[in-house]
Amino acid sequence: MSKSIKLAILGLGTVGTGVVNLINDNLGELKRRSGRDIVITEVGTRRQRDDIDPNIIQNSDLMATAASDNVDIVIELIGGTTLAKEVIMHAIRHGKHVVTANKALLAEHGNEIFALAEANQVHVAYEAAVAGGIPIIKVMREALAANKVDWLAGIINGTGNFIMTEMRDKGRPFEDVLQEAQELGYAEADPTFDVEGIDAAHKLALLASIAFGIPLQFDKVYCEGIRNITLQDVNYAEELGYRIKHVGFAVRRNSTGDETSNDDNAGIELRVHPTLIPQDTLLANVNGVKNAVLVNSHPLGQTLYYGDGAGAGATASAVMADVMDLVRVLGSDDHNNPGNNSHHVPHLAFIPEQLSNTPILRAEQMITGYYLRVHAYDNPGVLADITRILSDAGINIDAILQKPAHKVGQVPVIILTLPVVESQMNLAIERIEKLATVTDKVVRIRLDELA
Repeated sequence: MSKSIKLAILGLGTVGTGVVNLINDNLGELKRRSGRDIVITEVGTRRQRDDIDPNIIQNSDLMATAASDNVDIVIELIGGTTLAKEVIMHAIRHGKHVVTANKALLAEHGNEIFALAEANQVHVAYEAAVAGGIPIIKVMREALAANKVDWLAGIINGTGNFIMTEMRDKGRPFEDVLQEAQELGYAEADPTFDVEGIDAAHKLALLASIAFGIPLQFDKVYCEGIRNITLQDVNYAEELGYRIKHVGFAVRRNSTGDETSNDDNAGIELRVHPTLIPQDTLLANVNGVKNAVLVNSHPLGQTLYYGDGAGAGATASAVMADVMDLVRVLGSDDHNNPGNNSHHVPHLAFIPEQLSNTPILRAEQMITGYYLRVHAYDNPGVLADITRILSDAGINIDAILQKPAHKVGQVPVIILTLPVVESQMNLAIERIEKLATVTDKVVRIRLDELA
């Protein structure tokens, strides 16, 4: 008779409880798919729960649960990057496979964790760490394994997407929508990780490593939040045929087409920021708290992955998908042969020794189009001065929109540019702001055509 697979769940918050409920609700389906009984034997929780099966051991000592002989797979759902790291490393050293939804931990310490897992011949699975119920990790690691990824763009934080959607659809200011997001439970009391792009940057670091076969480098992700986006800019973008979204981009820049190119602007862009994208693109129409990841690869082309990016059901679904993969690993013929791990998908999709040292580009090396909003006195020649500065900097203009004066004698001028290296744009904006006719700092938002 097949051996039961024993799970320990560390953390019984919203997601942990969702995992328990999913197992209870779908137990028959799980056995039919895996051929094994899947049972929760232990949970790590700070306080005793009366609603947990009395046959399940409840333990406040997470380290003891992580190393228990009564456990095959440890599911880490406690969050954070300190205790969670200690618990996962402890579980790995005791030969346990691990499932985690902890994007911050993996983005910041994943290289170390995955190396330890490789050394101990166990797996760390993390589908739930990115985009909730969307199986983007499995797609990137397995379904697209024969493709070369050129770029990916993702709306991978539901809170930020909810805010931008409400601002556009209902004309509500940022702070008003943020407050509602907190009341609805979409945003934390301290919303910094969501609105400043840090949460999305954690996820992007993971996606980029899988896409390009590079070590995790969260510290090199350029990160810009949405606090400074105004209704004025949202409306102007709509008028020009664009929508402002908070997007994470991972882009391969090989200016010469050669991976080993010495071109200063060759490398990988990792960036999270507000951006204008065309209204008619699929990504522009991902609204509310939904997530989506658009991947452009060769030879497949563009593919879009869309769904719920958070919540108990979506995240529990992703957690259990990883558990099911590990159940099959535990049932494989060579599971007890510690020297044979070669047929399993590597943690970051590429053989560890084959991860590349492709450079991550600095912000000033990145290439995007731009939306510029310039406030200037309504004097003859002011538009010519601005366009001349852009031309001198080698920046091509795609569109210009001059709006009616919003203050006496002052007009907003809206300019869309074609893609340009950021260092050139920085110099041009510095010169524009020195014009005597320009009355305020230039507002700039990146623009990506997703083509």
